[in-house]
Amino acid sequence: MVDQLIFAPYIVTVAKDREVLLDHALAIENDQIVNILPEQEANKLVAKEVLHLPNHVLMPGLVNLHGHSAMTLLRGLADDLALMDWLNNHIWPAEGKHVSDPFVYDGTLLAMAEMIRGGTTTINDMYFYHGAVARAGLKSGMRTVIGCSALEFPTAYGQNAQEYLDFAMEAYHIYKGESLLSFALAPHAPYTVSDDTFKKVVQQAEQHDLLIHCHIHETKDEIEGSLKEHGVRPLARLERLGVLQSRLIGAHMVHVTDEEIELLSKHQVKIAHNPSSNMKLASGCAPVQKMLNQGVCVGLGTDGAASNNKLDMFADMRLAALIAKGFSGRPTDINAYDAVKMATINGATALGMGNKTGSLEVGKQADLIAIDLGQVETQPVFDPISHIVYAAGREQVTHTWVAGKSLLKNRVLSTLDEAALIEQAKVWRQSIQK
Repeated sequence: MVDQLIFAPYIVTVAKDREVLLDHALAIENDQIVNILPEQEANKLVAKEVLHLPNHVLMPGLVNLHGHSAMTLLRGLADDLALMDWLNNHIWPAEGKHVSDPFVYDGTLLAMAEMIRGGTTTINDMYFYHGAVARAGLKSGMRTVIGCSALEFPTAYGQNAQEYLDFAMEAYHIYKGESLLSFALAPHAPYTVSDDTFKKVVQQAEQHDLLIHCHIHETKDEIEGSLKEHGVRPLARLERLGVLQSRLIGAHMVHVTDEEIELLSKHQVKIAHNPSSNMKLASGCAPVQKMLNQGVCVGLGTDGAASNNKLDMFADMRLAALIAKGFSGRPTDINAYDAVKMATINGATALGMGNKTGSLEVGKQADLIAIDLGQVETQPVFDPISHIVYAAGREQVTHTWVAGKSLLKNRVLSTLDEAALIEQAKVWRQSIQK
């Protein structure tokens, strides 16, 4: 007897290189995968719930390695602008007026609904009002890493870097027992965080075994500013401060030299590649294939809906593969399977969760999604891995599970009220437009 038995013509495990199991079933007991076996053998099992998906591919849930979920309420507020103009003249002023616990809770729930419907099961978030993010994660059922932002200047949330760090540890101690929640310290960027604060972040992260999540080398202006102020590029400064280490997730990392890629590999730094956001803000294209060739763990992120403008990991898988080829002139760069790995096991590994999610294997948590390939847009099916990246879209995700719990069934959210979220978003739009 098992709790759930899910049959599908294709299972992409991401456990072995390019492995696609044909006509298999996946068995779930409580929150774990307990078996993956051929259809004939699976028919001999007894299950409380049996689901036949005759046109689908099952794959691991997607891991969004960099996002600002609450900023979904600012989607489309300021577009087609350079990063610093976008931040200084539009986003930060809007946040100063509106960001609050209710704003973060409602915005994060809206983002999580979008991500669940798009097959994302884990989000590595970075924002303020950490209790609101935690409550949203628990309500939605998503696996949530709560990135606790820190910077030197005051915001609606805190007055200085020490206060941000104090708030981070307070939330950490309140929620650290929740199985689907974990925490990261998130110094915003080298240009907004002092040496002293970075040292404190490293000390607290090592003391409490927390991740560090930071925007790094996103733009050329950031690097030029660091050279003027500190005499070195940001990565060299961060190495000197002890920030470069295996617990660090560097978001963007667009402008890096070959020597700096070797430095990232040496210190086992993890990278969150955000192709859509990077293209929209004209930040540039990160040399991801070079990083992968050097053994750097590169995952995939959407960034926030204010700079993407959608939290669509399928779109970012496809774009990551395409722009890598277009910029390098090599059609073999970031092949379809590499893109799938970036969106699944690489992201899970970066978050220290590779032993529980990111691939479909016996003993791992049942974080998985089902994608309907039976539509005209994805026929015929020669290679389901190719279709996941180059042909399928998030609207073809029909089911999403986290730890064995259904969050999406036949495109209908199981834990969240879609209509209520839409109405609440309209209320926030009216408030922000005033």
